[in-house]
Amino acid sequence: MERAEKAKVISALNEVLKDTGAVVVARYTGLTVAAMTAFRARMREAGGTVRVAKNRLAQRAIDGTDVSHLKGLLKGQTVLAFSDDPIAAPKVAVEFAKGNDKLVILGGAMGTTSLDANGVKALATLPSIDQLRAKIVGLLVSPATRVAQIVAAPAGQLARVVRAYADKSNAG
Repeated sequence: MERAEKAKVISALNEVLKDTGAVVVARYTGLTVAAMTAFRARMREAGGTVRVAKNRLAQRAIDGTDVSHLKGLLKGQTVLAFSDDPIAAPKVAVEFAKGNDKLVILGGAMGTTSLDANGVKALATLPSIDQLRAKIVGLLVSPATRVAQIVAAPAGQLARVVRAYADKSNAG
């Protein structure tokens, strides 16, 4: 790889890492091409990206970002998985690592917060932003539905009482 190409790779990775919500660093020694392709596909579906870069280039790209503390993890065959959603990349990486023992999670970062492997796994158990939004909407809609039911209940009871009197007087 020529210097100009290396500079492009460093610059592109640096720009991505400045704006990312979460980064996961994992070792992928022994992972087959098919498995890596499946990992990339799952990450893409979740809105994330998987990048394999030479450690030296990745270390230079990390300089000047919030995740510069990850430099120590970049040894051996490492892969970076990142996403704008702070939950997506950790969730996909942890789920994929459960089914494939060749992918070993080393650690990660969420903003300036450094995470060890257990921190990444804990982050993966949290609901995604979309799931949290759905819960909030459900909580907001639930009281309104409840109020409508309570308001409608007396009218329904009154209608049933009137109908019962009407049926009674027609019968008698």
